[in-house]
Formats: sequence, C-alpha cells, structure tokens
Amino acid sequence: MKNYHLTKKDDQWKLISEGNDKATKVFATKKEAVQKSAEYLKNNNGGSLKIHLENGKIQEERTYPLSSDPKKSKG
Repeated sequence: MKNYHLTKKDDQWKLISEGNDKATKVFATKKEAVQKSAEYLKNNNGGSLKIHLENGKIQEERTYPLSSDPKKSKG
C-alpha cells in the first residue's frame, strides 16, 4: 500500500507520495486538499493518507479504500 502525506508548504496544500519530493497534486485550501486527495487515492489503487496540521504534526491518518485498513478495531 502506498503512503501519501498531505502537508502545507508555501501557502499551498500538497499531496506527496512517500519517498518523493515532487507533489502529486497541489491545492489552495485544506478542505479541498482532503476531499480531492481522497478522490485521488480511491481512483488510483488506494493507499494511506496522512493529513498534517500546518505545524507539520500528523493530525490523522485515513486508508482508502477503507477495506484495506489494517486495523481491525472500532473507530
């Protein structure tokens, strides 16, 4: 499963595949970035999306499709 990070840099939100320096997609707002990144992962074989806060800390992690989530716990 591919891992992606959604981070803010230079007033833009960037979807970056782990191990790459170049952004896969670039967005103006975090809301748009989360929505469009989810669509991108769903349409491109899925993966793990780590959504960062503006300060760089990971806010949450989502797996697409959900059936690929390795955790078998509620929530």
